[in-house]
Amino acid sequence: MNHKIFEPQNNLAEWVKCYWTLESAFENTPLKNTIIPDGTMKLIFHYGDTYKHYPNEKESIILPKCFLIGQLTRPYIVEPLGVTGSFVVRFQPNGFLPFANISIKEIQNTAVPIDKVFGKDGEEIGNQILNANSTSERIKLIETFLLKKLTDKNTIDNIVKSTVDTILNANEQLSVNELSKQNNINRRQLTRKFSSTIGLSPKQLSKTVRIQNTLKTLLTKEVTSLTELAYENEYFDQAHFIKDFKEFTGLTPKEFYGEQLKMSLIFDSKK
Repeated sequence: MNHKIFEPQNNLAEWVKCYWTLESAFENTPLKNTIIPDGTMKLIFHYGDTYKHYPNEKESIILPKCFLIGQLTRPYIVEPLGVTGSFVVRFQPNGFLPFANISIKEIQNTAVPIDKVFGKDGEEIGNQILNANSTSERIKLIETFLLKKLTDKNTIDNIVKSTVDTILNANEQLSVNELSKQNNINRRQLTRKFSSTIGLSPKQLSKTVRIQNTLKTLLTKEVTSLTELAYENEYFDQAHFIKDFKEFTGLTPKEFYGEQLKMSLIFDSKK
């Protein structure tokens, strides 16, 4: 599988975290992939064949060619239906708000067709990106589109942005009470702001960041025991770690380790 990451231009970096592409022949793509929550929303354009999503063991849904994926709070299982060719816009945790005309909280774990997000403009940009001849052309198209939509930069809430930065950069897990005290805001107010701006609560984002850090540890280091892995990533004990891990991945750490881990980090980057 060929996976590449690209940075946005500077005047979009506050809202867009990165772009990435994924290309793979059908025979080289695992039958089912687990997308792990990472605290970001994404616009996804399948210029190759699309994917099927499994909301549970009995149901399946054919995903649109172009769509917005809301914040994930649980593993999102997908299956390729042919050749993979995907272009993805990965927003900052609080970065989609200036472009939103739908409730961010209400689209958790949901794929929303791009025309439902942006109307006729969404349908047009979707077709342009699907028909583009290169990644550089796709990036130019989406950046022009987003800059036109970016009419009110003040919709980014400074308290939310500051709290997000704290969560992303902290070397320890901070409680919602600690985060609210740092920003001199009531706990309930902070949670409401997060819910409407990001689609997650501060606690949910903190747990998501921690599980992503844990997955990076599994990918980049040789782990000798689950206890070591749990303590290194600030879990209170091994039982707490296994519970959270299964909540986000659908599997225990031992079940998840290996090729499944590599596939589930597709949406992640070092940025």
